[in-house]
Amino acid sequence: MTALYLVLGTLFGFVLSRSGAADYNFIQRMFLFESFQLYGIIGTAVVITAAGLWVLKRYGKTVTGRALEIELKSFHRGNVIGGVLFGVGWSMAGMCPGPIMVNIGEGKVYALAALAGALTGAGVFSALYRKLQGALRLPPLAVGTGEG
Repeated sequence: MTALYLVLGTLFGFVLSRSGAADYNFIQRMFLFESFQLYGIIGTAVVITAAGLWVLKRYGKTVTGRALEIELKSFHRGNVIGGVLFGVGWSMAGMCPGPIMVNIGEGKVYALAALAGALTGAGVFSALYRKLQGALRLPPLAVGTGEG
């Protein structure tokens, strides 16, 4: 199964790279409303994903045959704050987690700073979670790796 994930991740990275969706200038033009091509790419991804989820829900099983379990997430203040922080970080760095790895794979050294920032942000959030939990009405944190 790990090999399948590696192949799919590599294919996803290749598509991001070749489409230009991981390019800093391309992303900045989107956020400045100078180019709308990336909005089309994101919209296409949403439509394809929605169709794929519809098929998976209809048949009730994953591609590997396991029972499909889609857990609905609760809405809370943390969703809004996290979304804003993610968007600001994406706009400033010109990349989100997928494109960070694509840019590193393309040899763009500045992407290492974005990776360091993303990891630092995740670590700080993790360290502060219990303090933020009450103020933002965040759900309890699930501990562990699940089924393995």
